[in-house]
Amino acid sequence: MRFIINDRAVETEVDLRTSLLDLLREHLGLTGTKKGCNQGACGACTVLADGERIVSCLALAAQYQGREITTIEGLGAPGALHPLQQAFLAHDGFQCGYCTPGQICSAVGMAAEIARGAPSFVTADLAAQTIDLTPAEARERMSGNLCRCGAYAGVVEAILETYGEAAR
Repeated sequence: MRFIINDRAVETEVDLRTSLLDLLREHLGLTGTKKGCNQGACGACTVLADGERIVSCLALAAQYQGREITTIEGLGAPGALHPLQQAFLAHDGFQCGYCTPGQICSAVGMAAEIARGAPSFVTADLAAQTIDLTPAEARERMSGNLCRCGAYAGVVEAILETYGEAAR
């Protein structure tokens, strides 16, 4: 199978039943993406597929051949953090850090959804050309990413700092 992972072409042989999460972690050594519930309920394994957020534990790797997959390792690097990673640090948007990679990948995908004008359950005007990234909007859109430590306030602050103006 051929993949584009973090802007790098990857070719590997794996069982057709291998999840995208297991491909990333077990076969390619990209352990930033975490295995939480392995049922698609916690969001710890969230990655971007062609810029859209997906839970990689429920995705078969074979479904994503040839697509661009971005993991937390592809968003920033030591000394050159992604702006959202920097904001997570500034706002203490993590405690144990286990859910942080999924939270960050999900928020990057969420910002793209807002930029495209995709409404959420709390979007007041479904016909609006632009959607304001309010705290309620951010919380609703991030509701699929759970944090056992309860760092939600810092997560929302980091997201609003990074994408509040850019999403308008």
